[in-house]
Amino acid sequence: MEMNLLGIGLPVGLGLAALGSGIGLGNAVSSAMSAMARQPEAIGKIQTNMIIGLAFIEALTIYAFVTVFILQGKL
Repeated sequence: MEMNLLGIGLPVGLGLAALGSGIGLGNAVSSAMSAMARQPEAIGKIQTNMIIGLAFIEALTIYAFVTVFILQGKL
């Protein structure tokens, strides 16, 4: 019974992680673009901070992806 739940939960969890990451990335880029439009003189700082933030958001999805592969070995 537990193995069947793991087989269903892994792809669902990875899908939710990817969905959340996509929403977070979209919101971050949208906010950064708005800030750059309002203050063009601060584009360099905004872009640097945006890229660092995007890397952290994407890292969470990669952790979920790696966890799926680790737990897939238990099926």
